Amino acid sequence: MIILDNVSKSYASGQPALNGINLHIKQGEFVFIVGNSGSGKSTLIKLLLKELEPTEGKIIVNGKELGTMKRKYIPKYRRKIGVVFQDFRLLKDRNVYENIAFAQRIIQTPIREIKKQVPRMLSMVGLAEKYKSYPKQLSGGEQQRVALARALVNNPDLLLADEPTGNLDPKNSWEIMKLLEQINKKGTTVLVVTHNREIVDAMQKRVVTMQKGIIVSDEEKGGYIYED
Repeated sequence: MIILDNVSKSYASGQPALNGINLHIKQGEFVFIVGNSGSGKSTLIKLLLKELEPTEGKIIVNGKELGTMKRKYIPKYRRKIGVVFQDFRLLKDRNVYENIAFAQRIIQTPIREIKKQVPRMLSMVGLAEKYKSYPKQLSGGEQQRVALARALVNNPDLLLADEPTGNLDPKNSWEIMKLLEQINKKGTTVLVVTHNREIVDAMQKRVVTMQKGIIVSDEEKGGYIYED
C-alpha cells in the first residue's frame, strides 16, 4: 500500500526533515505516527499527498511511484486519499450537506449519487439531523465528524489524519478515534499523526515513532515512547 524506500527530504537550510526513511504499510493497516515537533511527521504527510517531492528515495502508494507521476495525474491520485486535519478546514459559507457534497462535485459525481452518498456518510458519523447546519453552529467534535465524512465520501483507499483530535476534548477525541477504527475495519488503510499519548497507549495499534527525521521505533502493538 505505502512504501518509502530510503526517503530523505531537505529544505533550503538546516537539518534534513527526513533522513533515509524506510517504511512499509500494508493495505488495511491502522498506523499511528508519533514524534515531537520537528521529527518529520508533517513532511511525511505532505510527501504522501505529493505536495512535496523527496530529495532522495522512492515513494510508492497503491502501486504508483510518485516520483514518476506526471502532474496531470496528481488530482486523480489524490481522489483515492481522504485527509482530515486538526483545524477541520470546512467551507464556512456552506452547510454540512454542501461541505460533504463539495468533495463529490469536484470529481463530477452525478447528482443522483451525491443524494445517496451524502446522507449515508452523515448517518455513519451520527450527524444525519445536522445536514442543514453551518460549521459555526456545530461543536468542534461535530465539525471534525463532518470533515471525516467529507474525507470518506469518495471511498478512499487511504485515510490520512493529521492531529485529528488536536482541537477536541477527551470525549470527542475518543468518538473520532472510534470512527477511524470502524472505517479501518471496513478495509480503509488509516494513518494517524498524533500527540495524544492516552489514545495511542490505549488503542494498541502499530506505532511508528519519529525523531529528528528518522524512525527510531516501529512497534506492531506499541505505545507512546518518547518525551517532548
